[in-house]
Amino acid sequence: MTITLWGRLNSSNVQKVSWLLAELELDYEHLPLGGSFGGTDDPKYRAMNPNGKVPTLRDGDLVLWESHAIVRYLAATYASGLIWPVEPRERAAADQWTDWTATTYQPAWIEVFWNLVRTPLDQQNRGAIDKGIAQTTALQRMLDERLSRVPYLGGKEFTYADIVAGVSLYRWFTMPVERPSLPHFEAWYERLKERKAFQAAVCVSYEELVGRLAF
Repeated sequence: MTITLWGRLNSSNVQKVSWLLAELELDYEHLPLGGSFGGTDDPKYRAMNPNGKVPTLRDGDLVLWESHAIVRYLAATYASGLIWPVEPRERAAADQWTDWTATTYQPAWIEVFWNLVRTPLDQQNRGAIDKGIAQTTALQRMLDERLSRVPYLGGKEFTYADIVAGVSLYRWFTMPVERPSLPHFEAWYERLKERKAFQAAVCVSYEELVGRLAF
């Protein structure tokens, strides 16, 4: 066993990696870290990941942090031609949605999660929550339009782009928010829910995080 993953399994960024590892059926050692487990300020951990966040992955003598970099590495190394498109045009589409998720989509939906779930009820700002929901649903309309033409974000086949964006779906559809009808977006969620790896890695309770801004 050469792969080790550090992080808490109820972290959405860690879930991107654990989902892909499950898809690839790769054996790995999981070391809980962050959140209630602590450890992100440990000097030994900081020597691997100076950012002091999760996840961190080690594969042999390679150490990586940043979830999207880890996902791309694992897909390219262990799923070339499958989750990692070989043809540059196809991979460009997956990269486009992966980068869009990092810069645009994830900050929007995470803001809703923090304001509505992580923030104690008596500290919540309804205006900020409503603004975040509006921003997130506007971006989900972009996803819905894309998914009206292809079954997956990268095109006809499931790729790492579906992992980094799709990790949001369990939380989005279980949070108490008003959701407009987006049939293609919803159908994508149903397709992802059929994957055993999604169920195992993403459909994870976040009860521990409710009302917890910090640990």
